[in-house]
Amino acid sequence: MAAPMELFCWSGGWGLPSVDLDSLAVLTYARFTGAPLKVHKISNPWRSPSGTLPALRTSHGEVISAPHKIITHLRKEKYNADYDLSARQGADTLAFMSLLEEKLLPVLIHTFWIDAKNYVEVTRKWYAEAMPFPLNFFLPGRMQRQHIERLQLLCGEHRPENEEELEKELYQDARECLTLLSQRLGSQKFFFGDAPASLDAFVFSHLVLLLQVKLPSGKLQAHLRGLHNLCAYCTHILSLYFPWDGAEVLPPRQTPLGPETEEEPYRRRTQVLSVLVGLAAMLGYALLSGIVSIQRATPARTPGPGALSMAEEEEEE
Repeated sequence: MAAPMELFCWSGGWGLPSVDLDSLAVLTYARFTGAPLKVHKISNPWRSPSGTLPALRTSHGEVISAPHKIITHLRKEKYNADYDLSARQGADTLAFMSLLEEKLLPVLIHTFWIDAKNYVEVTRKWYAEAMPFPLNFFLPGRMQRQHIERLQLLCGEHRPENEEELEKELYQDARECLTLLSQRLGSQKFFFGDAPASLDAFVFSHLVLLLQVKLPSGKLQAHLRGLHNLCAYCTHILSLYFPWDGAEVLPPRQTPLGPETEEEPYRRRTQVLSVLVGLAAMLGYALLSGIVSIQRATPARTPGPGALSMAEEEEEE
């Protein structure tokens, strides 16, 4: 019997099944098609077989990391949400996918990773609390730099040099994109009628992050919340396809009250190793900087009652 397909994705938070846009898109598509996946929701990308999230390990052991490649593989495995679409609807899917990437994705990156207030109070806060030590000290900053580079690629050579002009242009394009999506959806349940397609998975993942997260600087949220059909659309998908984990919030470094899960032994080993690495680093720094020095005790000297052994001295330092 072939091994089950395994999906590794970012954990949930902010009332969502995952905090990551790409992970949300793949998770939603899998739910739409009923693909039998063993899902690992984690907050340490180094535990992924590819070192990135999301990632899919196929039944044959192959590892796929790009979201569109994961969805392509699911289609090859006969889990195709676009099976009943017409050629016209297929063309519309490509057009709207391009619209999302050009007009809405840049603003999402700016909102969560560039806007200083949102990044410090929401984005970095979640990742720093969710990630294990010592990754939480440097990985959120590295992720921010990667998103800045991605935004630069999306904007391309037409990017205004003035940051205020860039921000104004990005948000204007995003508002127009949201309005167009609202008009296209109309009163339908999904973009192509009563059944969801791959376009719905991507639109939902883009919109629900913006809709659900409480942002101190939510410049686009007010416009989205004024488009009631898009809000109802997100709420409908969240309640229908994620009824038990739509409100999932990752409790960082919290001891479970029930029996130990299969992830718990790994988590405990990771915590112990992290603490040991941290202690070793501090001890090495102390020795190199001269805060702690090792001296050979002379045989003639007898330690007094208040003297410390070397081990005790190192512990205190």
